[in-house]
Amino acid sequence: MMIKRYLSLTKPGIIFGNLISVAGGFFLAARGEVDPLLLLATVVGLALVIASGCAFNNYIDRDIDRLMERTRDRVLVQGLVSPRATLVFATLLGVAGFSVLYWGTNLLAVLFAAIGFGVYVGLYSLYLKRHSVYGTLVGSLSGAAPPVVGYVAVSNQFDLGALTLLLIFCLWQMPHSYAIAIFRFKDYRAASIPVLPVLKGVKTAKHHIIGYILAFLGATLMLSLAGYAGYGYFIIAAAMGGYWLYMALAGYRSGNDEAWAKKVFVFSIFTITALSVMMSIDFQLPDSPVLWTSLR
Repeated sequence: MMIKRYLSLTKPGIIFGNLISVAGGFFLAARGEVDPLLLLATVVGLALVIASGCAFNNYIDRDIDRLMERTRDRVLVQGLVSPRATLVFATLLGVAGFSVLYWGTNLLAVLFAAIGFGVYVGLYSLYLKRHSVYGTLVGSLSGAAPPVVGYVAVSNQFDLGALTLLLIFCLWQMPHSYAIAIFRFKDYRAASIPVLPVLKGVKTAKHHIIGYILAFLGATLMLSLAGYAGYGYFIIAAAMGGYWLYMALAGYRSGNDEAWAKKVFVFSIFTITALSVMMSIDFQLPDSPVLWTSLR
């Protein structure tokens, strides 16, 4: 029972979802030449870092979690795990995760994992989530870090491919998060969290969702146009992104914003999963300028 309580602090669903994107970045860079030990170190190390970030987030959000229907049953809110024990647990996970990444991958992978962790725990959870409508935008950097970590763990360099991955996953986070905020509107308003639908209205959020999906669609296709992914990936990216855009546009005719937003949210998960899988199996080897390389 106690193990289950501590496991819930790490938000396993978030870990699993991020590891799919890690695999996408890793296999895209590996291009069929996979080092099993490097893959293991990347997956285990980053899983521990993400688990640490989620545990810290649970600690930070324990006051507002009791105000929201979907989070009021979390173990910290219920007093099933103490705040002090949560801090110790989160710290140990973080130390273990960064140690695995340091010894098993390279400094560039450690750096991007640290950036993602710092943005999520420091900038987003501690301040921006509660004080700024731009919290979602800044927080998207943390959600985009895992595929980049997977990519640079293999390539040991930050090139156009890594930059494109960063852009794709940052842009994906925005409509995904706004859709959550719409169908969880009452929760966010009850906790006074300044997300776009609460501050500016659902109609404004719909405009932003469409704009970000258009940008996301363009970024996903760039991975093929730049020569990193093949035609199979291009077709799937165009089809999934196009249908996601169609679903978003249907929001203007929807009489039930909550039901519409749930559909947009669910399909966003299918979309990013499909792209992660396709970039893992349909890759190419372009001549690309190196933007940043690690010393190790």
